[in-house]
Amino acid sequence: MPFEIIKGDITKLKTDAIVNAANEALKRGGGVCGAIFAAAGADELQRECDKIGECKTGEAVITKGYNLPAKHIIHTVGPVWHGGGHGEETLLRNCYRNSLLLAKKHNLESIAFPLISSGIFGYPKDEAMNVAETTINEFLNENEMNVYLVLFG
Repeated sequence: MPFEIIKGDITKLKTDAIVNAANEALKRGGGVCGAIFAAAGADELQRECDKIGECKTGEAVITKGYNLPAKHIIHTVGPVWHGGGHGEETLLRNCYRNSLLLAKKHNLESIAFPLISSGIFGYPKDEAMNVAETTINEFLNENEMNVYLVLFG
């Protein structure tokens, strides 16, 4: 099953889960993370994230969606780009794979991703897109789920 690439605002999508490009402390940040916190209800979401505590790079955790049209938020921490020789590709693949596996574990049927690490974390957009597409397609070769990659602008 192929996935769909769309342009728009990830906070407006009615899916079972949207993915937050989070930081390891699970604190409200800027960019996609800040927009998701604002749309969800920052105080409630931050309280739940504080209970979880942290999320290591490449891993994923799940919270409620609060005021979003999405039922859940899956938070994953992408790698900061350091030139490509520091395991960034493996960590980025793990972000997508672990988010998808967490969605599957919770019996979710649809999930929307931003292009993880391609903003302030500096991952080159073309390379980030390649990692996203190949990892999502590998997952979909063996699993059924509606997957969206949401590009801003």
